[in-house]
Amino acid sequence: MKVTIDIDCTPEEARTFLGLPDVKPMQEHMMQELQDRMSASVRAMSPEEMMKTWLPASMAGLEQMQQFFTRMASGKG
Repeated sequence: MKVTIDIDCTPEEARTFLGLPDVKPMQEHMMQELQDRMSASVRAMSPEEMMKTWLPASMAGLEQMQQFFTRMASGKG
């Protein structure tokens, strides 16, 4: 015997029925706090500092890739 039950309800109704807490206000508060901190951090950095912080790793990777292709093209790979 197989029994199937379909329940049509919203996520809020299901959460209330199961007794689960509503964490949406906490999530909104934490996201706003994160956004405020990130904005303050970006405002405190000069464009030069941002470039030095964000680009060195990617630039090193690009240089390594260029060296790899150069070695492969020259047959020293």
